[in-house]
Amino acid sequence: MSTPDEQHADVGRGITLCFDDRGPSSAPVVVLVAGLGQQLIHWPEPLCDALVAAGHRVVRYDNRDSGRSTHATTPPPGLLPALLGRVPAANYELHDMAADLRGLLDALGVERAHVVGASMGGMIAQTAAARYPDRIASLTSIFSTTGARGIGRPHWTTWIKLGAAAPSSAQQAADAEVRMFRHIGSHGFEFRADRVGELARRAWERDASSDGVARQMAAILKSGDRTAELAAITAPTLVVHGDRDRMVATSGGLATQRAIPGARLWVVPGMGHDYPEGLWPELVARLTAHFRDADGPSTSGAEPPSAHATGAAPPAPPAPPAPPAPPPSTATSPARGGAAAPAATRTAPAPSVTTPLSTGAERGLIGTQEPR
Repeated sequence: MSTPDEQHADVGRGITLCFDDRGPSSAPVVVLVAGLGQQLIHWPEPLCDALVAAGHRVVRYDNRDSGRSTHATTPPPGLLPALLGRVPAANYELHDMAADLRGLLDALGVERAHVVGASMGGMIAQTAAARYPDRIASLTSIFSTTGARGIGRPHWTTWIKLGAAAPSSAQQAADAEVRMFRHIGSHGFEFRADRVGELARRAWERDASSDGVARQMAAILKSGDRTAELAAITAPTLVVHGDRDRMVATSGGLATQRAIPGARLWVVPGMGHDYPEGLWPELVARLTAHFRDADGPSTSGAEPPSAHATGAAPPAPPAPPAPPAPPPSTATSPARGGAAAPAATRTAPAPSVTTPLSTGAERGLIGTQEPR
Protein backbone atom coordinates (compact mmCIF):
# COMPACT_ATOMS: atom_id res chain seq x y z
CA MET A 1 0.00 0.00 0.00
CA SER A 2 1.44 3.40 -0.98
CA THR A 3 2.09 6.12 1.60
CA PRO A 4 -0.62 8.80 1.46
CA ASP A 5 0.26 12.40 0.73
CA GLU A 6 0.82 14.69 3.68
CA GLN A 7 -1.80 17.37 4.28
CA HIS A 8 -2.22 20.29 6.69
CA ALA A 9 -5.18 21.22 8.86
CA ASP A 10 -5.88 24.45 10.77
CA VAL A 11 -6.91 23.19 14.22
CA GLY A 12 -7.41 26.63 15.77
CA ARG A 13 -5.49 28.85 18.18
CA GLY A 14 -2.81 29.49 15.55
CA ILE A 15 -1.84 25.81 15.20
CA THR A 16 -1.61 23.90 11.92
CA LEU A 17 -1.03 20.15 12.06
CA CYS A 18 0.57 18.03 9.36
CA PHE A 19 -1.18 14.67 8.89
CA ASP A 20 -1.74 11.81 6.51
CA ASP A 21 -4.94 9.85 6.04
CA ARG A 22 -5.44 6.37 4.60
CA GLY A 23 -8.34 3.96 4.23
CA PRO A 24 -12.00 4.35 3.22
CA SER A 25 -13.53 7.68 4.26
CA SER A 26 -16.59 5.85 5.59
CA ALA A 27 -14.63 3.44 7.82
CA PRO A 28 -14.27 3.86 11.61
CA VAL A 29 -11.45 6.32 12.23
CA VAL A 30 -8.28 5.48 14.18
CA VAL A 31 -6.03 8.41 15.12
CA LEU A 32 -2.40 7.67 16.04
CA VAL A 33 -0.82 10.21 18.40
CA ALA A 34 2.97 10.39 18.43
CA GLY A 35 5.24 10.78 21.44
CA LEU A 36 7.85 13.27 22.60
CA GLY A 37 10.04 14.38 19.71
CA GLN A 38 8.26 11.91 17.42
CA GLN A 39 6.85 12.54 13.99
CA LEU A 40 4.01 10.87 12.14
CA ILE A 41 6.53 8.75 10.20
CA HIS A 42 7.52 6.96 13.40
CA TRP A 43 4.27 4.98 13.27
CA PRO A 44 5.33 1.98 11.14
CA GLU A 45 3.78 1.92 7.66
CA PRO A 46 3.00 -1.83 7.76
CA LEU A 47 1.18 -1.39 11.08
CA CYS A 48 -0.94 1.42 9.62
CA ASP A 49 -1.69 -0.64 6.50
CA ALA A 50 -2.69 -3.63 8.63
CA LEU A 51 -5.22 -1.49 10.50
CA VAL A 52 -6.63 -0.28 7.17
CA ALA A 53 -6.87 -3.89 5.94
CA ALA A 54 -8.77 -4.67 9.15
CA GLY A 55 -11.44 -2.17 8.11
CA HIS A 56 -10.32 1.17 9.51
CA ARG A 57 -9.42 4.65 8.31
CA VAL A 58 -6.07 5.59 9.86
CA VAL A 59 -4.89 9.14 10.53
CA ARG A 60 -1.45 9.91 11.95
CA TYR A 61 -0.09 13.41 12.56
CA ASP A 62 2.81 15.53 13.76
CA ASN A 63 2.15 17.12 17.14
CA ARG A 64 2.76 20.84 17.48
CA ASP A 65 6.50 21.54 17.74
CA SER A 66 7.46 18.45 15.72
CA GLY A 67 7.76 17.47 12.09
CA ARG A 68 5.91 19.74 9.70
CA SER A 69 3.34 21.07 12.16
CA THR A 70 3.46 24.54 13.69
CA HIS A 71 6.50 25.21 15.86
CA ALA A 72 6.34 27.65 18.76
CA THR A 73 8.66 30.66 18.79
CA THR A 74 9.16 30.93 22.55
CA PRO A 75 12.67 30.10 23.82
CA PRO A 76 13.00 26.44 24.80
CA PRO A 77 13.30 25.85 28.55
CA GLY A 78 16.32 24.03 29.89
CA LEU A 79 15.79 20.44 31.02
CA LEU A 80 17.11 20.97 34.56
CA PRO A 81 14.98 24.07 35.27
CA ALA A 82 11.94 22.25 33.88
CA LEU A 83 12.61 19.23 36.10
CA LEU A 84 12.81 21.64 39.05
CA GLY A 85 9.40 23.06 38.17
CA ARG A 86 10.62 26.28 36.55
CA VAL A 87 8.58 26.08 33.34
CA PRO A 88 7.85 29.36 31.50
CA ALA A 89 4.26 30.53 31.96
CA ALA A 90 3.89 30.88 28.19
CA ASN A 91 4.70 27.22 27.57
CA TYR A 92 1.74 25.13 26.46
CA GLU A 93 0.51 22.08 28.37
CA LEU A 94 -0.83 18.63 27.52
CA HIS A 95 -4.41 19.94 27.53
CA ASP A 96 -3.44 22.34 24.72
CA MET A 97 -2.11 19.40 22.71
CA ALA A 98 -5.32 17.48 23.43
CA ALA A 99 -7.25 20.47 22.08
CA ASP A 100 -5.11 20.19 18.93
CA LEU A 101 -6.34 16.61 18.55
CA ARG A 102 -9.94 17.71 18.94
CA GLY A 103 -9.32 20.45 16.36
CA LEU A 104 -7.96 17.90 13.92
CA LEU A 105 -11.11 15.79 14.30
CA ASP A 106 -13.16 18.94 13.63
CA ALA A 107 -11.11 19.78 10.54
CA LEU A 108 -11.58 16.25 9.19
CA GLY A 109 -15.29 16.24 9.95
CA VAL A 110 -14.87 13.24 12.26
CA GLU A 111 -17.35 13.06 15.11
CA ARG A 112 -15.71 10.23 17.06
CA ALA A 113 -12.45 8.32 16.72
CA HIS A 114 -10.53 5.47 18.28
CA VAL A 115 -7.42 7.19 19.65
CA VAL A 116 -4.11 5.37 20.08
CA GLY A 117 -1.28 7.28 21.75
CA ALA A 118 2.30 6.24 22.46
CA SER A 119 4.40 7.65 25.30
CA MET A 120 3.68 11.43 25.40
CA GLY A 121 1.05 10.66 22.76
CA GLY A 122 -0.59 8.40 25.34
CA MET A 123 -0.75 11.35 27.74
CA ILE A 124 -2.33 13.52 25.05
CA ALA A 125 -4.85 10.78 24.23
CA GLN A 126 -5.64 10.30 27.94
CA THR A 127 -6.23 14.03 28.35
CA ALA A 128 -8.46 14.17 25.28
CA ALA A 129 -10.50 11.21 26.54
CA ALA A 130 -10.99 12.91 29.92
CA ARG A 131 -11.90 16.33 28.48
CA TYR A 132 -13.76 15.41 25.29
CA PRO A 133 -15.55 12.14 26.07
CA ASP A 134 -18.05 12.57 23.24
CA ARG A 135 -15.21 12.57 20.68
CA ILE A 136 -13.29 9.49 21.83
CA ALA A 137 -14.77 6.11 20.83
CA SER A 138 -11.97 4.21 22.58
CA LEU A 139 -8.58 4.93 24.12
CA THR A 140 -5.38 2.93 23.77
CA SER A 141 -2.48 4.17 25.90
CA ILE A 142 0.87 2.62 24.95
CA PHE A 143 4.00 2.80 27.14
CA SER A 144 2.72 5.95 28.83
CA THR A 145 2.09 7.16 32.36
CA THR A 146 -0.02 9.41 34.60
CA GLY A 147 2.46 12.13 35.53
CA ALA A 148 2.52 11.05 39.17
CA ARG A 149 5.85 11.57 40.90
CA GLY A 150 8.02 8.47 41.08
CA ILE A 151 5.91 6.61 38.51
CA GLY A 152 7.06 5.67 35.01
CA ARG A 153 10.47 7.21 35.53
CA PRO A 154 13.63 6.72 33.45
CA HIS A 155 16.45 4.50 34.52
CA TRP A 156 19.44 6.60 35.56
CA THR A 157 21.44 5.34 32.59
CA THR A 158 18.74 6.65 30.26
CA TRP A 159 18.89 10.10 31.85
CA ILE A 160 22.59 10.17 30.98
CA LYS A 161 21.85 9.39 27.34
CA LEU A 162 19.09 11.98 27.24
CA GLY A 163 21.57 14.61 28.35
CA ALA A 164 23.73 14.16 25.24
CA ALA A 165 24.28 17.12 22.93
CA ALA A 166 21.74 17.60 20.16
CA PRO A 167 22.89 16.31 16.75
CA SER A 168 23.95 18.81 14.09
CA SER A 169 23.62 16.62 11.00
CA ALA A 170 21.48 13.81 9.64
CA GLN A 171 24.25 11.29 10.22
CA GLN A 172 24.73 12.42 13.82
CA ALA A 173 20.99 12.11 14.33
CA ALA A 174 21.05 8.58 12.93
CA ASP A 175 24.00 7.58 15.12
CA ALA A 176 22.31 9.02 18.21
CA GLU A 177 19.08 7.20 17.40
CA VAL A 178 20.86 3.89 17.05
CA ARG A 179 22.65 4.38 20.39
CA MET A 180 19.38 5.26 22.11
CA PHE A 181 17.40 2.34 20.75
CA ARG A 182 20.10 -0.17 21.54
CA HIS A 183 19.43 0.95 25.09
CA ILE A 184 15.64 1.42 25.30
CA GLY A 185 14.42 -0.93 22.55
CA SER A 186 12.89 -4.38 22.91
CA HIS A 187 15.93 -6.49 23.75
CA GLY A 188 14.15 -9.76 23.13
CA PHE A 189 14.05 -9.02 19.40
CA GLU A 190 16.64 -8.53 16.70
CA PHE A 191 17.91 -4.97 16.48
CA ARG A 192 18.29 -3.53 12.97
CA ALA A 193 20.52 -0.49 13.25
CA ASP A 194 20.27 0.22 9.51
CA ARG A 195 16.50 0.69 9.63
CA VAL A 196 16.57 2.71 12.83
CA GLY A 197 19.21 5.00 11.35
CA GLU A 198 17.33 5.43 8.08
CA LEU A 199 14.17 6.48 9.90
CA ALA A 200 16.20 9.01 11.90
CA ARG A 201 17.59 10.48 8.69
CA ARG A 202 14.08 10.81 7.27
CA ALA A 203 12.94 12.54 10.44
CA TRP A 204 15.91 14.94 10.21
CA GLU A 205 14.95 15.85 6.66
CA ARG A 206 11.40 16.68 7.80
CA ASP A 207 12.45 18.61 10.91
CA ALA A 208 16.01 19.14 12.09
CA SER A 209 15.14 21.36 15.07
CA SER A 210 15.41 20.21 18.68
CA ASP A 211 13.81 23.18 20.47
CA GLY A 212 10.36 21.65 20.13
CA VAL A 213 11.40 18.61 22.15
CA ALA A 214 12.31 20.84 25.09
CA ARG A 215 8.95 22.64 24.89
CA GLN A 216 7.07 19.33 24.68
CA MET A 217 8.99 18.06 27.68
CA ALA A 218 8.09 21.22 29.56
CA ALA A 219 4.43 20.64 28.65
CA ILE A 220 4.57 17.20 30.27
CA LEU A 221 6.20 18.51 33.43
CA LYS A 222 3.94 21.57 33.63
CA SER A 223 0.87 19.34 33.42
CA GLY A 224 1.91 17.46 36.56
CA ASP A 225 0.04 14.53 38.08
CA ARG A 226 -3.08 13.80 36.01
CA THR A 227 -4.27 10.78 38.02
CA ALA A 228 -7.43 12.50 39.29
CA GLU A 229 -8.37 13.65 35.79
CA LEU A 230 -7.95 10.14 34.38
CA ALA A 231 -10.66 8.92 36.76
CA ALA A 232 -13.16 10.87 34.61
CA ILE A 233 -12.43 8.82 31.47
CA THR A 234 -15.44 6.83 30.29
CA ALA A 235 -14.10 5.55 26.94
CA PRO A 236 -13.25 1.83 26.79
CA THR A 237 -9.51 1.78 27.49
CA LEU A 238 -6.68 -0.61 26.69
CA VAL A 239 -3.30 0.03 28.34
CA VAL A 240 -0.26 -1.56 26.65
CA HIS A 241 3.20 -1.62 28.21
CA GLY A 242 6.37 -3.66 27.90
CA ASP A 243 8.05 -5.27 30.87
CA ARG A 244 11.50 -4.09 29.71
CA ASP A 245 10.93 -0.38 29.10
CA ARG A 246 13.83 1.86 30.13
CA MET A 247 12.15 5.02 28.82
CA VAL A 248 8.83 4.75 30.69
CA ALA A 249 8.92 2.21 33.50
CA THR A 250 6.21 -0.44 33.53
CA SER A 251 4.91 1.23 36.68
CA GLY A 252 3.58 3.98 34.39
CA GLY A 253 1.32 1.54 32.59
CA LEU A 254 0.19 -0.10 35.82
CA ALA A 255 -0.70 3.31 37.30
CA THR A 256 -2.58 4.29 34.13
CA GLN A 257 -4.66 1.12 34.25
CA ARG A 258 -5.49 1.69 37.93
CA ALA A 259 -6.45 5.34 37.33
CA ILE A 260 -8.91 4.76 34.46
CA PRO A 261 -12.17 3.02 35.44
CA GLY A 262 -12.58 -0.33 33.70
CA ALA A 263 -9.27 -0.10 31.82
CA ARG A 264 -7.66 -3.35 30.68
CA LEU A 265 -3.92 -3.94 30.84
CA TRP A 266 -1.71 -5.84 28.41
CA VAL A 267 1.83 -6.24 29.72
CA VAL A 268 4.00 -7.46 26.84
CA PRO A 269 6.97 -9.65 27.83
CA GLY A 270 10.23 -8.54 26.26
CA MET A 271 8.91 -5.23 24.90
CA GLY A 272 10.80 -2.01 25.49
CA HIS A 273 10.04 1.52 24.32
CA ASP A 274 9.32 0.63 20.70
CA TYR A 275 7.22 -1.76 18.64
CA PRO A 276 9.08 -4.92 17.65
CA GLU A 277 7.91 -6.20 14.29
CA GLY A 278 7.21 -9.67 15.67
CA LEU A 279 4.52 -8.15 17.89
CA TRP A 280 2.58 -6.46 15.08
CA PRO A 281 0.15 -9.33 14.26
CA GLU A 282 -0.99 -9.67 17.87
CA LEU A 283 -1.03 -5.90 18.38
CA VAL A 284 -3.28 -5.40 15.35
CA ALA A 285 -5.53 -8.24 16.52
CA ARG A 286 -5.88 -6.80 20.00
CA LEU A 287 -6.41 -3.25 18.77
CA THR A 288 -9.11 -4.24 16.30
CA ALA A 289 -10.86 -6.38 18.93
CA HIS A 290 -10.71 -3.41 21.31
CA PHE A 291 -12.18 -1.11 18.65
CA ARG A 292 -14.98 -3.58 17.83
CA ASP A 293 -15.78 -4.04 21.50
CA ALA A 294 -16.02 -0.24 21.93
CA ASP A 295 -18.26 0.08 18.88
CA GLY A 296 -20.80 -2.30 20.42
CA PRO A 297 -22.01 -5.90 20.26
CA SER A 298 -23.48 -5.44 16.80
CA THR A 299 -19.98 -5.18 15.35
CA SER A 300 -18.04 -7.34 17.76
CA GLY A 301 -18.52 -10.98 18.57
CA ALA A 302 -14.97 -11.42 19.86
CA GLU A 303 -14.01 -11.81 23.45
CA PRO A 304 -11.95 -8.88 24.81
CA PRO A 305 -8.20 -9.37 25.18
CA SER A 306 -6.89 -10.82 28.41
CA ALA A 307 -5.36 -8.55 31.02
CA HIS A 308 -1.84 -9.80 30.28
CA ALA A 309 -0.05 -11.10 27.23
CA THR A 310 -0.16 -14.73 28.28
CA GLY A 311 -2.69 -16.15 25.82
CA ALA A 312 -3.47 -16.17 22.14
CA ALA A 313 -4.49 -12.96 20.45
CA PRO A 314 -8.23 -12.42 19.98
CA PRO A 315 -9.81 -12.86 16.57
CA ALA A 316 -9.43 -9.99 14.14
CA PRO A 317 -10.14 -9.13 10.51
CA PRO A 318 -7.51 -10.24 7.99
CA ALA A 319 -4.33 -8.18 7.97
CA PRO A 320 -1.40 -8.03 5.54
CA PRO A 321 1.23 -10.75 5.95
CA ALA A 322 3.53 -10.14 8.89
CA PRO A 323 6.21 -12.11 10.72
CA PRO A 324 4.78 -15.15 12.52
CA ALA A 325 4.43 -15.19 16.26
CA PRO A 326 7.52 -16.74 17.88
CA PRO A 327 7.47 -20.03 19.75
CA PRO A 328 6.89 -19.89 23.49
CA SER A 329 9.61 -20.14 26.06
CA THR A 330 9.99 -19.16 29.67
CA ALA A 331 11.98 -16.21 30.91
CA THR A 332 12.27 -14.27 34.13
CA SER A 333 11.72 -10.53 33.96
CA PRO A 334 14.55 -8.36 35.30
CA ALA A 335 14.13 -6.46 38.54
CA ARG A 336 12.42 -3.04 38.47
CA GLY A 337 12.38 -0.37 41.11
CA GLY A 338 14.62 -2.40 43.35
CA ALA A 339 12.06 -5.23 43.60
CA ALA A 340 12.29 -8.56 41.86
CA ALA A 341 9.78 -8.94 39.07
CA PRO A 342 7.89 -12.25 39.02
CA ALA A 343 8.79 -14.92 36.53
CA ALA A 344 6.61 -14.75 33.44
CA THR A 345 5.90 -17.11 30.62
CA ARG A 346 6.65 -15.23 27.44
CA THR A 347 7.38 -15.73 23.80
CA ALA A 348 11.00 -15.92 22.75
CA PRO A 349 10.94 -13.80 19.59
CA ALA A 350 12.21 -15.09 16.29
CA PRO A 351 14.52 -12.66 14.47
CA SER A 352 12.52 -9.52 13.71
CA VAL A 353 13.08 -5.85 13.12
CA THR A 354 12.59 -3.38 15.93
CA THR A 355 10.95 -0.23 14.59
CA PRO A 356 11.02 2.82 16.88
CA LEU A 357 7.98 4.94 17.58
CA SER A 358 10.08 7.67 19.12
CA THR A 359 13.21 9.54 18.28
CA GLY A 360 16.46 9.52 20.20
CA ALA A 361 15.53 12.97 21.46
CA GLU A 362 12.63 11.62 23.49
CA ARG A 363 12.81 12.98 27.02
CA GLY A 364 11.51 12.19 30.44
CA LEU A 365 9.64 8.96 30.94
CA ILE A 366 11.55 5.65 31.70
CA GLY A 367 12.08 2.67 33.87
CA THR A 368 14.03 1.17 36.68
CA GLN A 369 15.30 -1.93 34.90
CA GLU A 370 19.00 -2.58 35.13
CA PRO A 371 20.69 -2.36 31.72
CA ARG A 372 22.16 -5.40 30.09
